[in-house]
Amino acid sequence: MAIIVSNIKSELQQNCQDIFDKAVKLSGIDKKYIDKIYLAKSSVDARKRNNIHIVSSVIIQADKKSENRALKNKDIKLYEKANIQFKVNIDGKPMENSPVIVGFGPAGMFAGLILARMGYKPIIVERGAQVEERVEIVKKFWTEGKLNTETNVQFGEGGAGTFSDGKLVTRITDHRCAFVMEELKNHGAPEEILYKQKPHVGTDLLRNIVRSIREEIISLGGKVLFNTRVDKVYIKNGKVTGVCTSKGDIFSETVILATGHSARELFYSLKDSKVVLESKPFSVGVRIEQLQKVIDKGLYGEFAGHPALPKGEYQLSFRKDNRAVYTFCMCPGGVVVPSASEDGRLVVNGMSYHARDGINANSAIVVSVDERDFGTDIMAGIEFQRTLEQSAYKLGGNSWRAPAQSVKSFKERSMYSISKCNVKPTYAYGIEESDMFSIFPQHVSDMLKHGMEIFDNKLKGFADDNSIITGVETRTSSPIRITRDNTYQAVGIKGLYPCGEGAGYAGGITSAAVDGVRIAEALINTYKPCKIK
Repeated sequence: MAIIVSNIKSELQQNCQDIFDKAVKLSGIDKKYIDKIYLAKSSVDARKRNNIHIVSSVIIQADKKSENRALKNKDIKLYEKANIQFKVNIDGKPMENSPVIVGFGPAGMFAGLILARMGYKPIIVERGAQVEERVEIVKKFWTEGKLNTETNVQFGEGGAGTFSDGKLVTRITDHRCAFVMEELKNHGAPEEILYKQKPHVGTDLLRNIVRSIREEIISLGGKVLFNTRVDKVYIKNGKVTGVCTSKGDIFSETVILATGHSARELFYSLKDSKVVLESKPFSVGVRIEQLQKVIDKGLYGEFAGHPALPKGEYQLSFRKDNRAVYTFCMCPGGVVVPSASEDGRLVVNGMSYHARDGINANSAIVVSVDERDFGTDIMAGIEFQRTLEQSAYKLGGNSWRAPAQSVKSFKERSMYSISKCNVKPTYAYGIEESDMFSIFPQHVSDMLKHGMEIFDNKLKGFADDNSIITGVETRTSSPIRITRDNTYQAVGIKGLYPCGEGAGYAGGITSAAVDGVRIAEALINTYKPCKIK
């Protein structure tokens, strides 16, 4: 047991030791009785730009009497670290075959890691290439326009998150979050992810982390089959029997479906196999870019550029007429990247490295869409995405050049050229100035315009005359949910475990990884490992 001292306020110039000293003083504990002291949380309070400061929580481990005396302070509570203990159900039915995991993004990766550690020797099937090869293939697409539909920003080791800012912020409060953070740190993420208010890794560090996790899984007897696409899940008499892949069949009575939400062909295959699917809302829009120093100034005022402050981030939202417009996946000091996975369909996303030292900031600004926009058919959301992506590809000159527009031009429906803007587009393959209003249904474009105006009032410089937009952003979340029951199995199909973001149960790296852990727990609580022949 230990205590947590919260609400410790410190000036920007104060260091970690100063914060520890304040925590000790507040606790009233004599230093000689303290065994260990460390940061639990650190955040920037920038609500008042003339009084920006750091707010921290500190863990103190000391003798029990000292801890009990410290509890008299309202900002001090007992603290017990949540520990997850995985335990195989010894009364469970032994598996006949190794479990199969489809997809090696955060969900499949963490499910595979737990199962490998518990002796299940999972077989992980990943459509794209391993990260070392994947990076080179993606770079070739960005520079030469040669799309590989099997390995790209969407498909490959680490999932779509490998080419992102590596944001680990999540709104879920699941106790498994701490486990995920600890494992990421153990595999190479900086220790600061354990206490930062808005932890991130960066695409450069993520690549080494995913490789390290893969190597551990393999060292424990698991297999990772790269460049292997799952085309069909075999189902017989309401039970999973295996998967059909591009390189042959794999038989198993347990299959974890941890694909990303871009695995569109597989969704159609699942529908044909009578797997219960639901259409779900998602969001579409554009990437908006501003100068990072403008965002920093808007958030921090005269403190902008202070070495103790992180690069400025924003998260903005507005609702009107039962529809939302909001920013999503903000990348400080980042770039806008080509993210297509299908020929003739253009998609953009944002990415930044751990240092976040690029000139521009960027984020998605998107509008929620649902059955009102694309109809009630299960697959209508996918086809709605495809229509927008095809329109963007056409506006880009039937090439991978992305349609783009100055925010001033978009809002005024004018011809204010991007060349007049201080912000220079970062999209790797080049842009084609276009009427972005024409891509979306009228009400979506109108809502984007309204959101830009409101957000610029909230954060000066967000959508001023120098900002630019690039399109389209369509892969915000899965348009499909694979319905599962309270045992985490697909409704009516024993042994099929929909998992993560593609299945409609997560919305980012951390929540997807947590769902992977959750599904692994469900398996080890039901089955004992098989004896590998």
